[in-house]
Amino acid sequence: MLTKKQLDLLAFIHKRVQRDGVPPSFDEMKEALDLRSKSGIHRLITALEERGFIRRLAHRARAIEVVKLPDSMSAAGFSPRVIEGDMPDTPAAAAPAANQPVTTIEASELPVMGKIAAGVPIEAINQRSHGVTVPNAMLAGAGAHYALEVKGDSMIEAGINDGDVVVIRESAVADDGDIVVALVEDHEATLKRFKRKGAAIALEAANPAYETRVFPADQVKVQGRLVGLIRSY
Repeated sequence: MLTKKQLDLLAFIHKRVQRDGVPPSFDEMKEALDLRSKSGIHRLITALEERGFIRRLAHRARAIEVVKLPDSMSAAGFSPRVIEGDMPDTPAAAAPAANQPVTTIEASELPVMGKIAAGVPIEAINQRSHGVTVPNAMLAGAGAHYALEVKGDSMIEAGINDGDVVVIRESAVADDGDIVVALVEDHEATLKRFKRKGAAIALEAANPAYETRVFPADQVKVQGRLVGLIRSY
C-alpha cells in the first residue's frame, strides 16, 4: 500500500520516463510534489525502492527504472523505456516447453549517427557510424528515428550519462521542457532541454556545472526529440 505522496511521485516518474525516455531530476520531483527539500524526495524514492516499484541503477547518478506499477496505474499499460545491456542481474528463465507459445518482440535497426555532445557542443553529426537494434515500442510517434552516442555529462541529472545511446525521433519543432538535439549556428550539435525565452531559445543542461546557453531563435534548429535511452554495462 502506497501513501498518496509515494503514489504521486511514482506516477510523475512514470509519466516523464514514458514521455522523455529518462527519469526527472530530483529538483523536478521536488517541484512537482511541492516539497521544500530534496531529503523528502530521497525518503519517497527509498520507500518506493523497498516496495519493489522502482530500482536505482548502481553507479548511475539520478538513474531510476520503474519496475512495476500499482493496479490503479497499470490498467493503462506499462513498458519500461530503459534497455540494459550485457549480463542480466538475474539468471535467465528456463526455455519454454514445446507446447507453450514463444513471445516475440518486434524490433528495428536504427542508424547510429555518430556522437552528440551532452556538454560543450561538438561538430554537427551527419553520417552513420553503425547500427543499433531497438524495440518498436520505443519508437514513439510517426516519423523517422535515429540514434546517437552521448559524449559528456551535462545531462546527468536527467539520467543521461556519458556513453549512453539516445533514440531520437526526427522533428523540427519542440515543446518547452523537451530534451532535443539542437543544431547551433548550423555547425554545432548538442543534446539539451529546450526552453523558449521570448524571441530567444535557451538550451538548458541538467548538471549545475554547466550554464544555460541562450541564442537568438534563428540560430537554433531542432533536429529531433529524445524518445528513448539504451544503456550498456
